[in-house]
Amino acid sequence: MPQIPEKIHELTVGQLAARSGAAVSALHFYETKGLISSRRTAGNQRRYHRDTLRRVAFVRAAQRVGIPLATIREALAELPEERTPNREDWARLSAAWRAELDERIKQLNRLRDHLTDCIGCGCLSLATCVLSNPDDASGERGSGSRLLVEKRAGERKTVEQGPGEQRAGEQREEGRREEEKAAGCC
Repeated sequence: MPQIPEKIHELTVGQLAARSGAAVSALHFYETKGLISSRRTAGNQRRYHRDTLRRVAFVRAAQRVGIPLATIREALAELPEERTPNREDWARLSAAWRAELDERIKQLNRLRDHLTDCIGCGCLSLATCVLSNPDDASGERGSGSRLLVEKRAGERKTVEQGPGEQRAGEQREEGRREEEKAAGCC
């Protein structure tokens, strides 16, 4: 990583990219999103203050753990403009995200623990499959198909299945499960 002399207080976009490891296009994107700022020279070139290095590092670290850019922008707006952010500033911001990250970790652990149940299956309609469609309101009534999609004159219309169609669908589902068991799936 190239070192920047202490007496230089402003960086070109190329220097900032080299020092931060971010692409020039990423830095321009961050600027359009309000994550970092620059001033323009008489020749219309961007110049970034040295503290932008820490801000870029913070943005990249937050992105790696899945924090949305809008949330990152709000957090950066709380940082002092007159000085380089210090450890306490970063600790305050990261503490606010700890609960969100802990919840994501729990979700990923649940996903990992249930993933082996569905690997290779492809059915995504088992009653025990929590990965298939967790927000499916129709799934609360049971596994298998519950809705029938019909095409009429170029329109898509969703129609609830009647009791007879539902029984036939359940029989097909049961037959499919038996075939999967015989094939060694699920």
